[in-house]
Amino acid sequence: MDLNDILETFKSLANEANREGMARFGIKSETAFGVNIPVLRKMAREIGKDHTLALQLWEQPYHEAKLLATLVADPKQTDSQMMEKWVKDFYSWDICDQCCGNLFEDTALAYQKAQVWAAREEEFVRRAGFVMMARLAVSDKKAENQKFEEFLYLIKTYSTDSRNFVKKAVNWALRQIGKRNWALNEKALEAAKEIYSQDNKTAKWIAADAMRELENDQIRKRIKY
Repeated sequence: MDLNDILETFKSLANEANREGMARFGIKSETAFGVNIPVLRKMAREIGKDHTLALQLWEQPYHEAKLLATLVADPKQTDSQMMEKWVKDFYSWDICDQCCGNLFEDTALAYQKAQVWAAREEEFVRRAGFVMMARLAVSDKKAENQKFEEFLYLIKTYSTDSRNFVKKAVNWALRQIGKRNWALNEKALEAAKEIYSQDNKTAKWIAADAMRELENDQIRKRIKY
Protein backbone atom coordinates (compact mmCIF):
# COMPACT_ATOMS: atom_id res chain seq x y z
CA MET A 1 0.00 0.00 0.00
CA ASP A 2 1.65 3.24 -1.13
CA LEU A 3 0.82 6.84 -0.30
CA ASN A 4 -1.77 7.24 -3.06
CA ASP A 5 -3.52 4.00 -2.08
CA ILE A 6 -3.71 5.19 1.53
CA LEU A 7 -5.15 8.58 0.62
CA GLU A 8 -7.74 6.95 -1.63
CA THR A 9 -8.66 4.61 1.24
CA PHE A 10 -9.13 7.59 3.55
CA LYS A 11 -11.43 9.25 1.04
CA SER A 12 -13.49 6.08 0.66
CA LEU A 13 -13.90 5.82 4.44
CA ALA A 14 -14.84 9.46 5.01
CA ASN A 15 -17.47 9.74 7.73
CA GLU A 16 -19.06 13.08 8.59
CA ALA A 17 -20.61 11.77 11.81
CA ASN A 18 -17.16 10.73 13.03
CA ARG A 19 -15.76 14.16 12.16
CA GLU A 20 -18.49 15.80 14.22
CA GLY A 21 -17.73 13.44 17.09
CA MET A 22 -14.04 14.36 16.94
CA ALA A 23 -14.94 18.03 17.22
CA ARG A 24 -17.06 17.37 20.30
CA PHE A 25 -14.00 15.87 21.99
CA GLY A 26 -11.91 18.93 21.26
CA ILE A 27 -10.08 17.41 18.30
CA LYS A 28 -9.35 19.77 15.43
CA SER A 29 -11.12 17.98 12.61
CA GLU A 30 -11.04 20.50 9.77
CA THR A 31 -8.56 18.35 7.81
CA ALA A 32 -9.97 15.00 8.95
CA PHE A 33 -11.86 12.40 6.95
CA GLY A 34 -13.41 10.87 10.06
CA VAL A 35 -11.52 7.55 9.98
CA ASN A 36 -11.32 6.16 13.50
CA ILE A 37 -8.25 4.89 15.34
CA PRO A 38 -9.06 1.13 15.20
CA VAL A 39 -9.22 1.35 11.41
CA LEU A 40 -5.91 3.22 11.30
CA ARG A 41 -4.30 0.62 13.57
CA LYS A 42 -5.52 -2.16 11.28
CA MET A 43 -4.01 -0.34 8.29
CA ALA A 44 -0.75 0.08 10.19
CA ARG A 45 -0.57 -3.65 10.95
CA GLU A 46 -1.03 -4.42 7.26
CA ILE A 47 1.65 -1.91 6.25
CA GLY A 48 4.18 -2.73 8.97
CA LYS A 49 7.03 -0.39 9.87
CA ASP A 50 7.84 1.83 6.89
CA HIS A 51 9.78 4.89 7.91
CA THR A 52 9.96 6.40 4.43
CA LEU A 53 6.20 6.15 4.09
CA ALA A 54 5.76 7.66 7.55
CA LEU A 55 7.75 10.73 6.53
CA GLN A 56 5.60 11.07 3.41
CA LEU A 57 2.39 10.71 5.37
CA TRP A 58 3.42 13.34 7.91
CA GLU A 59 3.81 15.92 5.14
CA GLN A 60 0.23 15.41 3.97
CA PRO A 61 -2.37 17.98 5.08
CA TYR A 62 -4.74 15.32 6.40
CA HIS A 63 -5.35 14.48 10.06
CA GLU A 64 -5.44 10.70 9.53
CA ALA A 65 -2.24 10.78 7.49
CA LYS A 66 -0.36 12.18 10.47
CA LEU A 67 -1.94 9.67 12.83
CA LEU A 68 -1.01 6.77 10.55
CA ALA A 69 2.51 8.16 10.25
CA THR A 70 2.98 7.78 14.00
CA LEU A 71 1.99 4.12 13.73
CA VAL A 72 4.26 3.07 10.85
CA ALA A 73 7.34 5.17 11.70
CA ASP A 74 10.32 3.25 13.06
CA PRO A 75 11.42 4.47 16.53
CA LYS A 76 14.97 3.26 15.82
CA GLN A 77 15.17 5.62 12.84
CA THR A 78 13.50 8.50 14.68
CA ASP A 79 16.21 11.00 15.56
CA SER A 80 16.21 14.31 17.40
CA GLN A 81 15.76 16.41 14.26
CA MET A 82 12.68 14.45 13.23
CA MET A 83 11.19 14.60 16.73
CA GLU A 84 11.68 18.36 16.89
CA LYS A 85 10.07 18.85 13.50
CA TRP A 86 7.07 16.70 14.29
CA VAL A 87 6.45 18.11 17.76
CA LYS A 88 6.36 21.62 16.29
CA ASP A 89 3.66 20.43 13.88
CA PHE A 90 1.29 19.29 16.64
CA TYR A 91 -2.00 21.17 16.38
CA SER A 92 -4.43 18.90 18.22
CA TRP A 93 -4.22 16.97 21.49
CA ASP A 94 -4.88 13.61 19.84
CA ILE A 95 -2.02 14.04 17.36
CA CYS A 96 0.21 14.91 20.31
CA ASP A 97 -0.86 11.96 22.45
CA GLN A 98 -0.88 9.40 19.65
CA CYS A 99 2.56 10.42 18.44
CA CYS A 100 4.02 10.26 21.95
CA GLY A 101 2.39 6.91 22.69
CA ASN A 102 2.85 5.23 19.32
CA LEU A 103 6.36 6.43 18.56
CA PHE A 104 8.25 8.92 20.69
CA GLU A 105 8.17 6.98 23.97
CA ASP A 106 9.95 4.08 22.23
CA THR A 107 12.89 6.18 21.06
CA ALA A 108 16.27 6.44 22.76
CA LEU A 109 15.61 10.15 23.38
CA ALA A 110 12.29 9.75 25.20
CA TYR A 111 13.41 10.88 28.66
CA GLN A 112 15.51 13.73 27.34
CA LYS A 113 12.71 15.09 25.16
CA ALA A 114 10.18 14.80 27.98
CA GLN A 115 12.24 17.21 30.07
CA VAL A 116 13.14 19.57 27.23
CA TRP A 117 9.60 19.84 25.89
CA ALA A 118 7.98 20.31 29.30
CA ALA A 119 10.01 23.49 29.67
CA ARG A 120 8.99 24.88 26.28
CA GLU A 121 6.22 27.46 26.02
CA GLU A 122 4.26 26.17 23.01
CA GLU A 123 1.04 24.54 24.23
CA PHE A 124 1.26 21.20 22.45
CA VAL A 125 5.04 20.96 22.82
CA ARG A 126 4.71 21.37 26.58
CA ARG A 127 1.81 18.94 26.61
CA ALA A 128 4.00 16.45 24.75
CA GLY A 129 6.62 16.66 27.47
CA PHE A 130 4.15 15.74 30.20
CA VAL A 131 2.38 13.13 28.09
CA MET A 132 5.77 11.47 27.61
CA MET A 133 6.27 11.42 31.38
CA ALA A 134 2.88 9.80 31.91
CA ARG A 135 3.44 7.24 29.18
CA LEU A 136 6.94 6.32 30.35
CA ALA A 137 5.71 5.89 33.92
CA VAL A 138 3.37 3.17 32.66
CA SER A 139 5.41 1.50 29.93
CA ASP A 140 9.04 1.55 31.05
CA LYS A 141 8.81 -1.13 33.71
CA LYS A 142 12.56 -1.37 34.31
CA ALA A 143 13.35 2.34 34.76
CA GLU A 144 14.76 3.44 38.10
CA ASN A 145 12.78 5.75 40.36
CA GLN A 146 15.28 8.56 39.94
CA LYS A 147 14.16 9.14 36.36
CA PHE A 148 10.65 9.91 37.55
CA GLU A 149 11.74 11.85 40.61
CA GLU A 150 13.47 14.24 38.18
CA PHE A 151 10.13 14.73 36.41
CA LEU A 152 8.44 15.83 39.63
CA TYR A 153 10.45 19.06 39.67
CA LEU A 154 9.06 19.97 36.25
CA ILE A 155 5.55 19.00 37.30
CA LYS A 156 5.78 21.38 40.26
CA THR A 157 7.34 24.12 38.13
CA TYR A 158 4.60 24.13 35.48
CA SER A 159 1.62 23.32 37.66
CA THR A 160 0.32 26.88 37.25
CA ASP A 161 -0.03 26.67 33.46
CA SER A 162 -3.78 27.11 33.10
CA ARG A 163 -4.05 26.04 29.46
CA ASN A 164 -6.48 23.14 29.39
CA PHE A 165 -4.38 20.72 27.37
CA VAL A 166 -1.31 21.46 29.47
CA LYS A 167 -2.82 21.24 32.94
CA LYS A 168 -4.49 17.92 32.14
CA ALA A 169 -1.18 16.48 30.95
CA VAL A 170 0.63 17.75 34.06
CA ASN A 171 -2.03 16.10 36.20
CA TRP A 172 -1.79 12.89 34.18
CA ALA A 173 1.98 12.72 34.60
CA LEU A 174 1.74 13.27 38.36
CA ARG A 175 -0.88 10.56 38.77
CA GLN A 176 0.93 7.97 36.66
CA ILE A 177 4.23 8.52 38.43
CA GLY A 178 2.48 8.19 41.79
CA LYS A 179 0.89 4.89 40.77
CA ARG A 180 4.17 3.31 39.67
CA ASN A 181 5.30 2.02 43.06
CA TRP A 182 5.12 2.79 46.79
CA ALA A 183 8.21 5.00 46.95
CA LEU A 184 7.06 7.13 44.01
CA ASN A 185 3.56 7.29 45.44
CA GLU A 186 4.96 8.99 48.51
CA LYS A 187 7.13 11.30 46.42
CA ALA A 188 4.21 12.21 44.15
CA LEU A 189 1.93 12.91 47.11
CA GLU A 190 4.61 15.12 48.62
CA ALA A 191 4.86 17.02 45.34
CA ALA A 192 1.07 17.28 45.11
CA LYS A 193 0.90 18.83 48.56
CA GLU A 194 3.54 21.38 47.59
CA ILE A 195 1.58 22.18 44.45
CA TYR A 196 -1.66 22.54 46.38
CA SER A 197 -0.07 25.04 48.77
CA GLN A 198 0.29 27.56 45.94
CA ASP A 199 -2.25 30.34 45.71
CA ASN A 200 -3.25 29.31 42.20
CA LYS A 201 -6.50 27.79 40.95
CA THR A 202 -4.87 25.56 38.33
CA ALA A 203 -2.26 24.23 40.73
CA LYS A 204 -4.91 23.42 43.32
CA TRP A 205 -6.99 21.55 40.74
CA ILE A 206 -4.01 19.50 39.54
CA ALA A 207 -2.98 18.63 43.08
CA ALA A 208 -6.44 17.88 44.50
CA ASP A 209 -7.35 15.60 41.61
CA ALA A 210 -4.03 13.74 41.85
CA MET A 211 -4.22 13.35 45.63
CA ARG A 212 -7.72 11.94 45.37
CA GLU A 213 -6.39 9.12 43.19
CA LEU A 214 -2.99 8.61 44.80
CA GLU A 215 -4.45 8.35 48.32
CA ASN A 216 -7.01 5.78 47.19
CA ASP A 217 -6.74 2.70 49.44
CA GLN A 218 -7.04 0.20 46.59
CA ILE A 219 -4.28 1.86 44.59
CA ARG A 220 -1.96 2.12 47.59
CA LYS A 221 -2.62 -1.50 48.51
CA ARG A 222 -1.80 -2.63 44.97
CA ILE A 223 1.58 -0.85 44.88
CA LYS A 224 2.69 -1.38 48.48
CA TYR A 225 4.54 -4.61 47.84
